[in-house]
Amino acid sequence: MTMTNIDTALERNRAFAAAGGHEGAGVFPNLRAFVVTCLDPRVDPAHFLGLGLGDAIVVRNVGGRVTREVINDVAFIGQVVEAILPDGPLFEVAVIHHTQCGSGAFADDTFRRRYAERIGVEESTLREHAVLDPVATVTRDVERLRSAPAISPRVAVSGHVYDVASGLVETVLSAHEEPSERGQPRERVRA
Repeated sequence: MTMTNIDTALERNRAFAAAGGHEGAGVFPNLRAFVVTCLDPRVDPAHFLGLGLGDAIVVRNVGGRVTREVINDVAFIGQVVEAILPDGPLFEVAVIHHTQCGSGAFADDTFRRRYAERIGVEESTLREHAVLDPVATVTRDVERLRSAPAISPRVAVSGHVYDVASGLVETVLSAHEEPSERGQPRERVRA
C-alpha cells in the first residue's frame, strides 16, 4: 500500500495525541487573540508568531482579507465572549497580510476572468481581493473591521505585514491607533 500525501500528517497526529499535546487546550484563546491571515503555507501564524495550541483563534483565506464571512466570524466570537466577560475589552483581532502574496493574481485580467467563471461570481468583485501593497490592503481591512456594525466596540483591531523574506512582522496600525495616525511601522517581531 502506498502512502498518500496526508499520511505523513496523520502519523504526526498520532504522535501528537499519544504525547497528550491536545490536553488542557481551552476554547477561549490564552492570548485573547484572533488572527486573520493568508492561507499561503509560508504564512503559518503558529510558526511566525510562535503560537501554541489554544493561544489564538486563526482564520486563513486567500490574501488574509477581511471578507463578509470574516466579519461574521469575529462578530460571533465577540458575542460568545461578551457572555463570559460582561465588561472591558474582549480580544484583539490582528489582520496580517504578507509580501509576495499569490492573491496578486487577481490583478491579472485573464486570471481574474477565468477564476470568476470557475467559481460563478462577478469578475469585478475579485479585483479588490488582490494584495499588491500589503500595507495599503491591511489598512483598508482594519478600517473595514472597525467600521462593521456587527463588531463590538470592545474588540480591538490591529494591522500587520509579514515579510516572507525576512521572517519579520511589522505593525502597520496598532489596536489603539487610527488610520490617519499611521506612519512608519511601529515594531518588529522576529519569527
